Amino acid sequence: MLLWRLVRGATAVAAIVAISVQARTLADAGALDVVNFFSYFTIQANLIGLAVLLILAAQSSRHRPVGLEGLRGAATVYLTITFVVVIALLQTVDVGLQLGWVDVVLHKVMPVVIVLDWLIDPPYVPISWRRALTWLAYPLVWLAYTVIRGAIVGWYPYPFLDPANGGYGQVAVTVAGILAASAVVCLFVAWLGTFLGARRRRRESL
Repeated sequence: MLLWRLVRGATAVAAIVAISVQARTLADAGALDVVNFFSYFTIQANLIGLAVLLILAAQSSRHRPVGLEGLRGAATVYLTITFVVVIALLQTVDVGLQLGWVDVVLHKVMPVVIVLDWLIDPPYVPISWRRALTWLAYPLVWLAYTVIRGAIVGWYPYPFLDPANGGYGQVAVTVAGILAASAVVCLFVAWLGTFLGARRRRRESL
């Protein structure tokens, strides 16, 4: 697993560089609003994901605490949501990532690596459905923050959250659909991790 630990570390560093370069590019152009920049779900999800990858890269033991396995699962869900929403809703939308390679790292590479990490090195502890559904807490808080702040400052990170595009009813329908799909992703990620983890434990006990 040494090779995979290196992949984890390299991917996390790539995400750090991508976020830093994007912020610097915006700052050089006089267009950096720090609060807006870190209000993007993409940026926040990548920060969570790269923190998880750095922790895992520094560990040699596969026997991890339940809390860390839960954080891994949450990061997997958040970056999966990022990948799917970008593909489904934001392909032609400017999401503040003017550099092509930054877009690839944050929207494609990080989600793919974090999912592969869950598959290649599944959790040793079962992930309950109740724990999995708690992963929705962060997206819910983020949505509430985004909608409330958007109404105050007149800025939304993504068009589908802006009531100017169809009103609050349309926003509510879109958000409900995303949350329902996210709940399914949470449960599937938990089930898959538990299934693969149990299979590995059986294999290692032989």
